[in-house]
Amino acid sequence: MKSTLAILAVLATAAAPAFAAGDAKKGEAVFKQCQTCHTVADKDGKVLAGKGGKIGPNLYGVFGRQAGSYPDFKYGDAMVAAGTGGLIWDEAHFVKYVQNPAAFLKEQTKNPAAVAKMAFKVKDEATAEDVYAYLAQFSPPAAQ
Repeated sequence: MKSTLAILAVLATAAAPAFAAGDAKKGEAVFKQCQTCHTVADKDGKVLAGKGGKIGPNLYGVFGRQAGSYPDFKYGDAMVAAGTGGLIWDEAHFVKYVQNPAAFLKEQTKNPAAVAKMAFKVKDEATAEDVYAYLAQFSPPAAQ
C-alpha cells in the first residue's frame, strides 16, 4: 500500500504543470522585439504570437526540444553542436541563452570560437524569465 501511494505521489508530481518564475504579461510585451525574427506558429501554421518572422526558428513547442533541431531551419554550427551535445531547452538554459547567446554557446560547446547567429540580448534575468513565461504557454507537452 505504501509503495502504491509513493508511486501515485511521484506520478502526480510529474504530471503537475511547471510554473515559470517570470510574468507572462510582461514577457508578451518583450516578445514584440523578438517577433522581428521569430514567430510562434502551431503545427497547422496558425500564428499564435509574432508577425511571422522567419529569420529565427519557430518557437512553438521549443521547451523540451533539442537545441538546433527545428525542422527546415538552418542553424549555426554552434547551436547544432550544443543540441547534439545534449542541450534541451528548458527555463534555466533559455534564460541564460537569451541574455548572452554567444557566451552561452561557447560554454555549452566548450568552444571559445563558437558563434551565435542571434545577436539580440535580453537585458537581464528577470526580463528573460518573463519571456520564458510567455513562450512556455506555447510549448504543450505534445508539441515535442
